[in-house]
This record gives sequence, C-alpha cells and structure tokens, in this order.
Amino acid sequence: MESYLLDWANLLLRWVHVITAIAWIGSSFYFVFLDSSLTPPVEDDLKRQGVSGELWAVHGGGFYHPVKFAGAPPQLPAHLHWFYWESYSTWLSGFSLFTVSYLWSAGTYLIDKSVMDWSPASAIAVALGFLVVFWLAYDGICRTFGQRQNGDAIVGALVALLVGVAAFLACHWFAGRAAFLLMGAMLATSMSANVFFWIIPGQKTMVADIAAGRPVDPIHGKRGKQRSVHNTYFTLPVLFAMLSGHYSFTYLHPQNWLVLVLMMLAGAATRQFFVLRHGFKLGRNAHPWPYAAVGVLVIAGVVGWLRPTPVAPTNAMNSGASYAESTRAGGTIGYKTLQPILAQRCYQCHGEQVQMKNVRLDSVEAVRQHALGLYQQAAVAKTMPLNNATAISEAERALIRAWFEGGAALD
Repeated sequence: MESYLLDWANLLLRWVHVITAIAWIGSSFYFVFLDSSLTPPVEDDLKRQGVSGELWAVHGGGFYHPVKFAGAPPQLPAHLHWFYWESYSTWLSGFSLFTVSYLWSAGTYLIDKSVMDWSPASAIAVALGFLVVFWLAYDGICRTFGQRQNGDAIVGALVALLVGVAAFLACHWFAGRAAFLLMGAMLATSMSANVFFWIIPGQKTMVADIAAGRPVDPIHGKRGKQRSVHNTYFTLPVLFAMLSGHYSFTYLHPQNWLVLVLMMLAGAATRQFFVLRHGFKLGRNAHPWPYAAVGVLVIAGVVGWLRPTPVAPTNAMNSGASYAESTRAGGTIGYKTLQPILAQRCYQCHGEQVQMKNVRLDSVEAVRQHALGLYQQAAVAKTMPLNNATAISEAERALIRAWFEGGAALD
C-alpha cells in the first residue's frame, strides 16, 4: 500500500510541478522577449509620462500595447500584478516531488553503492546541502562581482566553474540519475531564491518608495534585472537535467558529469541565441547565430561521443550460452534460459514478496504480461534494475534483448 500511495503522490506532484513550471518559464520567457523587443515611444504623451519603451502585439484576436517606464510611473495603479507565485509553486511542488521520489527511499534511489557507499541519512544531508551551498556560493559571487566593471562576464565564468564542480561532485557521490536531477534541483532552487530574496523584495521596496513619494533607488531594478537574466540562462540546463532521467545513456556514462556539463552549456548557448535574436530584429546587435552554432555543435559532439558500440546479432544470442539447461528451438532463447536471470536480478523487487510498480516477474504468465516492459527497461533503456542494484551484466541484458527480439518464447 505504501508503494501504491507513493506512486499516486509522485504522479500528482509531477502533474502540479509541470503545470506550475510551464507558468513560471512561460512568464519568464515572455518578459525576456518583451524587454528585448521594446522600442522608444512614438507618442509625445507616452514620453511625458516617462515611458522608455513600448510594444505593439496581436494575439487571440486582440491588440496589446504594453509599455515600460524608465523609472516610476506617474501614479501606482489600484491593482498591480506580481509574478512570484509561479516561482514559489514550482519550487514547492518540485521539492515535494524530489522528497517523495528520492529522499523518501534514499537507499534505493539516491545511493549507488558502487559510486559511494554511505548511509541514507548522510546522502540526504549532502543532497540538501547541495541546494543550500550552491545558492550561497552563487549569491556571494553575484554580490561580490555583479556590480563591477565587466561584472556580468566575471559572474558568468565563475558560476559556470561552480556548476562544473558541483556536477563532478554530484556524479561521484550519488546514483547517476539522482545526480542529474539533483543538479537540476540545485539550479532551480537558486532561480526561485533569486525571486524570493532579491527580485520581489527589490520590487516591493520600489513600490513602497513610490507610494511614499520617496526617490526610487535604481539599484533595486538593476539587481532584479540581473537575477532575472541569470534565471533565463539557467532554464534550459534545468530542463535537460530533469528530462535526462528518462534516458540512461546520459547518466550511466562513465563520464556522466561531463555529459551533463556539456549539455547544460549547449542549453545556455541556445538560450543566448533566442535572447539576442529579439534585439537583432530591431538592429541592436549582430545576428546571434554563433551561439546557436555552439549549441548545435556541442550537442552533435555529445551524440557522437555517446554512440553505442555495434554488437553483432550473434553475440547477443551467444551471450547466454554459459547458462545451464538453456533451451533453444532453432536458435530461440526460452524461459529456462531467462528465468535464472530474472530470479537473481529481478525477483528482489518484482517477486512474491515485493511488487514494485505492481509488476511481478516470477512466473511464466507474469513475464508474458510484462514482456515488453522488461525488454524496454532492462535491455533497451537499461534503467532497471534501478542503479543496477543487483549487478546485472551487459551479457544478461543482451540475452533479455535477444529473447524478446527472437519472439519472447516462454515454452
């Protein structure tokens, strides 16, 4: 029953998390587009009001005319919309999902004893430490160098180095899948912390000063803008880290930390292309195609680097030859060959005592029912056994593949 309820919690939290993330990322991307697409106002009335930029847009059958004030507007409106619950809801749902999916069963999902053999409590403490320590280090870098000459370049280089170090440590301390997700959670935590500690407080200070008739310190707008820009560059790396958990060839690679760093670099470069593309259309900067080229080349390089080594079909068929009492009919692998592998590698979580995800593999009928899933998870995606807890070999995976592709015989 606990496993069943956890599955429901995982599904519902994942649903909420995706919905809120779409809302947050969508609003963030829109405002980056808006800020990059504003043009100087044409009408004298807008100029007198202190408008620094305007945009005309059409959507959904209507015309929109957003404007941006260089400083304070002539007066505050009765209703002012704040963009922060999208961020907070995304982080809260994401952290809850991380707790249910990884921290609750840390011994199973967070720890890979072949990588680091430590207690669940220690692994949980270090994982949570990643979220806190990275934010403190990143925030310190921004406060120390952000307002200096060439501050953006210095901050970018130091944060990139910090991300690389964090990826190396995460992939050498945690199970590969958990390490990738933890890196995504780490960056997402800093994104939400930017909103909570800097962007919203700065905006509240500005609104309070305007309401009280005090001069508005422009530093609040500058800091909020800086952190907002950082968030947009974090977005695509975070999304890759979250989605890569479905593709074991990334996080199971011996140099998985480098795979992650390179793909995050590709994501950041791609985002830079789209950010500068808006300015290019208005003649503000050169065409940003080099950034897109960097992203594409890095991805292509990683794809080529991770390509699988071709295996002759006969090798897969012969990989199970050492198993006693294997039965073959015209070269077909039968259940008697498959069953010892299942008993040793799969029954622990999918047998009579435990049926994780409501899957049993300890009978002919059960294997027939879940043959496709067994093939996909153990032989193709190689995500099962989780973290390879039962030490299944590549030869055994190849035999499962050959069994299924040969007709999944259960005679």
